Amino acid sequence: MGRTSRRKRSTLANRAIVASAALILGGGGLVAVNVHASAGEGTSGESRGEFRDAGRRMSTIDCPDAGIALPGIPEGARPEVDRELAAMDTQITEAYRQFADRREQIARDPALAGNAVLGPLKDKRAASLDRIGIAVERASGERPRGLDGLAGCSMRADDEEGAEQGAGTGGQDGGQEAGEVPEQGQDGGQDQGGEGQDPGQGEGEAQGNGPEAADFVDIESVQPAADRPRNRRGASRGSFSTDCGRNENGKFNPDNVIAAPGVSNGAHHMHDYVGNQATDAFSSDDDLAAGATTCRNQGDRSTYYWPVLRLRNGEDEADVDADGGGRDQNTGEIQTPSRVTLKFVGSPTGKVTAMPRFLRIITGDAKAFTNGDANANASWSCTGFEDRQLKDKYPICPEGSQVVRSFAFQSCWDGQNTDSANHRTHVAFAQQDGRCPNGFRAVPQLVQRIVYDIPPGPGFAVDSFPEQLHKPVTDHGDFINVFDDRLMKKVVSCINGGRRCR
Repeated sequence: MGRTSRRKRSTLANRAIVASAALILGGGGLVAVNVHASAGEGTSGESRGEFRDAGRRMSTIDCPDAGIALPGIPEGARPEVDRELAAMDTQITEAYRQFADRREQIARDPALAGNAVLGPLKDKRAASLDRIGIAVERASGERPRGLDGLAGCSMRADDEEGAEQGAGTGGQDGGQEAGEVPEQGQDGGQDQGGEGQDPGQGEGEAQGNGPEAADFVDIESVQPAADRPRNRRGASRGSFSTDCGRNENGKFNPDNVIAAPGVSNGAHHMHDYVGNQATDAFSSDDDLAAGATTCRNQGDRSTYYWPVLRLRNGEDEADVDADGGGRDQNTGEIQTPSRVTLKFVGSPTGKVTAMPRFLRIITGDAKAFTNGDANANASWSCTGFEDRQLKDKYPICPEGSQVVRSFAFQSCWDGQNTDSANHRTHVAFAQQDGRCPNGFRAVPQLVQRIVYDIPPGPGFAVDSFPEQLHKPVTDHGDFINVFDDRLMKKVVSCINGGRRCR
């Protein structure tokens, strides 16, 4: 069993507060949940209906993603820009707290949401965007255009399509994948039933701000994927596997040293870490090079991290009052994976070259619910059914089957940069024919497979930013390459030589 056994705090009063706030924070997705209101709160049928209606109207804060809109940030401006982008995430989180604090007033007067919450949020975002403009202009001599248009946010119900809101926002197609994860696609999880328990409900209690029943589907109702194209002549058919454990030692933090370096709680959700144990928001390359590792092969000091998965069962984790946990609407018992597989594979069209040390890759989009799914790149399935992959739904697995989440990382590198301003354009997915885009070269592709032994049914979700409502499409993985040169040469040799190595 891979489930955690941590000290928890769970009381009816705590769950009542979370459930009441969730009517504003979680929107229509919690309408069907049995909410246990505490004494002193209005609980008449009419009042509850007002909360529900307000929740439907105001479930998600939808803000333009400035990180995607600003791909060409000069190197000298990046530290300040990264800090301001992280501050803008904190501003959205604080706006959700304002909704929770004013839930009764907003239920009576929905216009208050714009006047008291969205208006101040816009002002704060405008100030951050102005500082970004000043930093970029100082470094390059030219102020970015269009910053003013990124300040305003809107509200929408969580059943509106995120793809419609974020279509065309830029990035790579997360559906173009190679490697050993079965092909996935947007069709994999849509219009697929998903009946049964309400996922926000465990032992009769509501917990958190999502997900909703429509985010789950019975894996047995999903059609198997078509066979993937075969490798071509000259393909690099080998692989290299590294064993870095399952985070048995419980290394968690809500930082993101790639997207928000130098900012505590830059992710606003908790991450699992395996590999490098020195990883936090303030880690330099030198810190990572000297850090201890959980990997059996000590030549691999790489950092591998992803959002934790929690049971949505009404039980509080130890981080219920902490940043990244309960303060950011991430609640429930954190689950330790029963198995984690980290494998590097080759290219279906040719040889691979070595990754540069300290190469950073983010796969998937933590804000895909509001950005749209152009950069979404997680697959969900069940053991025994892994020819059936879901991109935008969680799987309901049959008894005896375990939940599987998979990431096939970008496998093409621009040959020059270990990172980029938007943390995406220095790497790319292979094209549909398996070749890298012009100007890119094939490198070993990281394929992650994370398995969980959790109770059957829809009572789980990954951590997310508050406004992303724990949607499965927001799942993502992060990797920093800290292989030593000798081991990376072995990785390339094994893959290009058609061998399976560890």
